[in-house]
Amino acid sequence: MLVRGEGRYTDDVSVEGQVYAAFARSPYAHGVITGVDLDAARDMPGVLAVYGPDDLAGYGSFPNVTNFKNRDGSPMLKPDRRPLATDRVRYVGDPVAFVVAETNVQAREAAEAVAIEIDPLPAAVTARDAVAEGAPQLYDHIPGNVVLDFHFGDSDKVAQAMGKAAHITRLDLASHRLVINPLEPRTALGQWEPEGGKYTLTAGTQGVFGMRGMLAGVLGIPKEQLRVVTGQVGGSFGMKIAPFPEYVGVLHAARELGRPVKWTDQRSESFVADYHGRGIEVSAALALDAEGRFLALKIDGLADLGAFLTPVAPLFATINIPKNAIGTYRTAAISADIKCLLTNAVPVGAYRGAGRPEGNYVMERLIDLAAQETGRDPVALRRLNHIRPDEIPYATPAETTYDSGEFTAILDRAVAAADWDGFESRRAESRAGGKLRGRGIGQYLEVTAPPQNEMGGIRFESDGTVTIVTGTLDYGQGHWSTFAQVLATHLGVPFEKITLLQGDSDQLIAGGGTGGSKSVMASGAAIVEASQKVIGIGRVVAAELLEAGVADIEFRNGRFEIAGTDRGIGIMDLAAQLRAGVELPDGVPRSLDVKHVHELSPSAYPNGCHVAEVEIDPETGTIEVVRYTMVNDFGTVVNPMLVEGQLHGGVVQGIGQALLERTSYDESGQLVSGSFMDYALPRAGDAPDFVFESRPVPATTNPLGAKGCGEAGCAGALPSVMNAVVDALREVGIDRFDMPATPDRVWRAIRDARAAAAPQ
Repeated sequence: MLVRGEGRYTDDVSVEGQVYAAFARSPYAHGVITGVDLDAARDMPGVLAVYGPDDLAGYGSFPNVTNFKNRDGSPMLKPDRRPLATDRVRYVGDPVAFVVAETNVQAREAAEAVAIEIDPLPAAVTARDAVAEGAPQLYDHIPGNVVLDFHFGDSDKVAQAMGKAAHITRLDLASHRLVINPLEPRTALGQWEPEGGKYTLTAGTQGVFGMRGMLAGVLGIPKEQLRVVTGQVGGSFGMKIAPFPEYVGVLHAARELGRPVKWTDQRSESFVADYHGRGIEVSAALALDAEGRFLALKIDGLADLGAFLTPVAPLFATINIPKNAIGTYRTAAISADIKCLLTNAVPVGAYRGAGRPEGNYVMERLIDLAAQETGRDPVALRRLNHIRPDEIPYATPAETTYDSGEFTAILDRAVAAADWDGFESRRAESRAGGKLRGRGIGQYLEVTAPPQNEMGGIRFESDGTVTIVTGTLDYGQGHWSTFAQVLATHLGVPFEKITLLQGDSDQLIAGGGTGGSKSVMASGAAIVEASQKVIGIGRVVAAELLEAGVADIEFRNGRFEIAGTDRGIGIMDLAAQLRAGVELPDGVPRSLDVKHVHELSPSAYPNGCHVAEVEIDPETGTIEVVRYTMVNDFGTVVNPMLVEGQLHGGVVQGIGQALLERTSYDESGQLVSGSFMDYALPRAGDAPDFVFESRPVPATTNPLGAKGCGEAGCAGALPSVMNAVVDALREVGIDRFDMPATPDRVWRAIRDARAAAAPQ
């Protein structure tokens, strides 16, 4: 459908009488608002209304659903974020006012006429700025800008292990701030129904049920007074799961004006209006005994959360890192100490993997450096420390229990598929061409599928189709095909007759949305369980129609049959007879439709091994990923083509973070990399040909045996590509280098290394 151009995204939605909104934003990163003059904007052509901070003062604060404790047991501190800035602005792009006009152009021109008077204050632009002595304070009730002083693990046990270690590898690493750039910019259409007293928001989301709950809280209304509708979504990567100020603005204006109000992001605006991703730096240490066995992992870090807390901040910057850093390895002890800080920059939210790639990145970079420092082979060092199949189920010191996995077999298959042993001949060819060549491994394991309730309704429609109702939401993953495969397999309905309903909050009774690589585990399980309910109902109805006992009715291949006979009825025919009003005794169901909520599948643990090879031009610093091999364990693979596509996308995003993307602010908090002229996204030419293989070990935590795949590409790409970069740079005397490996940074590092090595 999408390939045929039949998708309907939010900006494609237009309704009669709609008008347009545009927002006036702070040009300063930090400052006191001394005045907001709306008069000039009100006098502009086509302007219907102009709203300032006082007009939206009655709404609530944007939600944060995490409740972490500080290391001393006290609760984390949370700033109060309102739809429009009131007393102070705290980042460039902070919305202060908005305009509604008859046309989009009129609205934007009027928004530029809003005069915002600000007395600038010093800005804390980075996490290090925010934690420095004498740093500017963003909020009076959050001393030192620290919202959370996070601790996890057993520090005493880690210290003891470090004390008896034969070797300790230490490394400083950063997962730098990224601008999240989905193909479809954010758009919102707000409507108000005065008769029913109900709002409708049409917007790209990751789950309409969750969005309704969060946004209703900000509006201060019962959930039933808000309907959220989502059509096709052109990507999100974690960002569109959250409510935004613009959504409150269009709903407020729609009620005030009695007309639908639409807002569409401009790409340049999205750089400061959308939430950013990543933004953490750590100092990590890995302790080894004399044989090379891992004794302990210690992580200390600073996390940049931006000016406000997004809904699940600081989850991705805290617990997700140590839980995933354990990876596939036997490590007796772990501790993590991470300060989460507010800065005068765009708020940071979940981004593909949400802390999981960061955790894997830390461990895999440490392992390669430890192998180099101790003179060991990096493949052999990994094999030595792998959790063995006979040790599973395996309880980790990160409070997780792995239910499945064959990690050494995955590694062995990956290095074989990558022709690891033939690397030196390829390196020699690169040298002959004046290039540096390196190889790197990224063996990852992700803690995915956070336990959540999920809806799995099934409806037999009047036109002969069957509708799956789900609380997850497809924003590019291809859920319809996967869910239809599950339903067709378990219920025997024709694949081509299946439709998917996912984007209307009024149709749902539960739904966690899509995130955390959980859709197949949660929605798949819900569909399986709902199918069993349909079969149970169908056996009762079929028994009446076939004049048999319920106990004698069997179901297989889409048919209800009397055991031991050829008498039966297909499930689609049974549904058709029920719709036609076939006569049945009292107490016999009149429909096969079910509404079902699946309750809490445990987490799953997808894993794999990626091997990257890069070439570096030392004269320009340009890096090319020339070979890329991945072998993954996603348990039961429902749709291999979609899985491989997910991995391609995730790997390319990992390559983008490792080699190209860099969010840059100047000292005053101005975003220097504020457009695609300055911010380098990966293009098709930056991606290599991929070698993709699956080596599945089914999970035991859900009925399908599946493990999530949506974010695994980043988890494998970051360490494999950067380990390959460092391996190449060792030829010129560089054994430590971190993301982003942009040409300028690489060229300067090579120049400095050569100068240091030159005779004095």
